[in-house]
Amino acid sequence: MNRLYKTSAIIVAAGSGSRMKANINKQYLLLSGKQILAHTLEVFESSELISEIIVVINKEEHKQFESCILNPYNFSKIKSVVDGGVDRQESVFNGLASVSGDIEIIAVHDGARPFVTLDIINNSIAAAVIGGAACVGVPVKDTIKQVNQSGIVEKTLDRSLLWSIQTPQVFKKDILINAHKKAIADGFRGTDDCTLAERIRQSV
Repeated sequence: MNRLYKTSAIIVAAGSGSRMKANINKQYLLLSGKQILAHTLEVFESSELISEIIVVINKEEHKQFESCILNPYNFSKIKSVVDGGVDRQESVFNGLASVSGDIEIIAVHDGARPFVTLDIINNSIAAAVIGGAACVGVPVKDTIKQVNQSGIVEKTLDRSLLWSIQTPQVFKKDILINAHKKAIADGFRGTDDCTLAERIRQSV
């Protein structure tokens, strides 16, 4: 990139620990003595490409977030802490409302993915600057079969063409906002932000 693009990171941390059978939000589980969410935020805080951070949390967890994250670590780039929605899509949309007006790029990342690296963040932003939208993924190693409603295999998919998608997912601001607004207008719910961008014919 020839210049630094003003980039906002929306960190989605409004989930729960249900799949991990934890009695607390998985973001607050300890990893090497530090909350998973704190590890995640530290990486984005340290990136020179990130101008601001918006954290989306469960509306019942403001006191916990303050005591476990805000007070101990003094993150300087956290601009807003906003309430999550009924699902991930609504949580991201809530976060979009707090993005500063001069932001050009938005990176959406799951708070429970603490092993993101500076290279991954920086390369994702660079790819979004060029193409408008980018996501992180890993090649699928398992054999994946498509089945019908009766559980009968219809075909085996070519795994060389399949990727398991992760975060961050990074977009030019207008693309992400328009994708979310279109989804809301259509009553569409997607499992990630790239799905919404794909619906408005944005290549990722």
